[in-house]
Amino acid sequence: MTTPPPSDPFAAAPGQPEPAPQKKGGGLLKKIGGFVVLVIVALAWKFGVPYLTGDAPVHAQVGDCVTVSGPENDPKVDTQDCASGKADLFKVVKVHDDTFDLNKCGDELSALAQQLGSDKFVLCLEEVAAK
Repeated sequence: MTTPPPSDPFAAAPGQPEPAPQKKGGGLLKKIGGFVVLVIVALAWKFGVPYLTGDAPVHAQVGDCVTVSGPENDPKVDTQDCASGKADLFKVVKVHDDTFDLNKCGDELSALAQQLGSDKFVLCLEEVAAK
């Protein structure tokens, strides 16, 4: 005589419906993960797109030549070859970091305040004669 196999304590009794499988607690984790992905995409869009499209401010160095375009309250600075002979070409004579004080350039130079991320600086510019 053989012994019957041990009964499964979780099996449904004969004639009873099978119990529904228990849901795992991953819903909250998915919501948090989705929020984190959304934040990363938003930050990448805000800080990455201007650099890809060339709209980010230029932190020019002394000796660089730049052109300035756009409105006075949001000028766009682009570095250029000093020998290009373009109109409205300026040479960077001084750079003052950690300030927006335009008076640091004095009366003889043009001044342009810029911000690049958390860096703020003033470019002191002199006009380059067009060729």
